[in-house]
Amino acid sequence: MMYALLAGLGTGLSLIVVIGAQNALVLRQGVLRQQVPAVVAICAGSDALLIALGVGGVGAALTAWPTALTVVRWVGAAFLVGYGVLAARRVLRPAALQLGGAASAAIVTCLALTWLNPHVYLDTVLLLGTASTGFGGDRWWFGAGAMAASALWFSVLGFGARRLSGTFTRPAAWRVLDAAVAVVVTATGISLVL
Repeated sequence: MMYALLAGLGTGLSLIVVIGAQNALVLRQGVLRQQVPAVVAICAGSDALLIALGVGGVGAALTAWPTALTVVRWVGAAFLVGYGVLAARRVLRPAALQLGGAASAAIVTCLALTWLNPHVYLDTVLLLGTASTGFGGDRWWFGAGAMAASALWFSVLGFGARRLSGTFTRPAAWRVLDAAVAVVVTATGISLVL
């Protein structure tokens, strides 16, 4: 049981601690100190649900339905490229930099970055779900470890980001962050369709 739990924690962290659109949003909201509990809860809760579906065997069922995977891939790619374009716009047009925003906009963006991102499904449902099968009766402990990894990571990223708020008082720092987000997110979206 403990081995499965720790393996799930380690595997979960190795997949979740990657710079991407979702992590960039959590970091941004953390630095701004806006809607952090809601954003962290959405990310960790969504991961927990998707990991549970993967451990429960939904990943195997999805691979049998390739049309659904294709639709999710294209919709997700379009969303990620669009998000990358918005980040690039903030880099190229500093007047477009907004250090705040409506709570509803952050929540909707978080939901979209979570549920429209095909990599979320790949990591949680397919990869973690498949990895859990190697633990037999302890597969749910593996899943619990992966869920804990998600909750830990998003909490550290969201609530720990406030330590970076001093750095992000300068618009140039936001432009660097947005440039990195634009490159990573756009490349991820393009790679989904290639």
